[in-house]
Amino acid sequence: MRLSPADFERLAQRLLREEGFINTLVTGRSGDGGIDGQGVYRLSLLSFQVFFQTKRYVGSVGSGAVRDFRGAMAGRGDKGLLITTGTFTADAKAEATRDGAPPIDLIDGLRLCDLLKKNRMGVEVKERTVEDVTVVPGFFEHAL
Repeated sequence: MRLSPADFERLAQRLLREEGFINTLVTGRSGDGGIDGQGVYRLSLLSFQVFFQTKRYVGSVGSGAVRDFRGAMAGRGDKGLLITTGTFTADAKAEATRDGAPPIDLIDGLRLCDLLKKNRMGVEVKERTVEDVTVVPGFFEHAL
């Protein structure tokens, strides 16, 4: 939450690159029309132009933000990714997958943290293995 909006957009850009996007760029600026950036996601033989928008929220992103983002994408592309530090309301989730409208993929704060961890972005991960061993009462009496 301490990142500036521009820095959060650049973090999203870098995360998308780490996740396999190519040609990512941040377009976010005053008058950007609600599009913060874009990139190309290549899946085998197919490539998809994906637009993204970031929301630094403590609370929940509502359905209006999803509709506004979809409107900003109109005529530019059909794939969108909305990334927030907060959560999405049930209405926002329903709007993102509404029949007849281009779907918007949603990344909430928890998933964002998981992706940052997976890509070792801004975090250090130390793995530990812990085993708890308990003797099963009666096993040795009947096993012999």
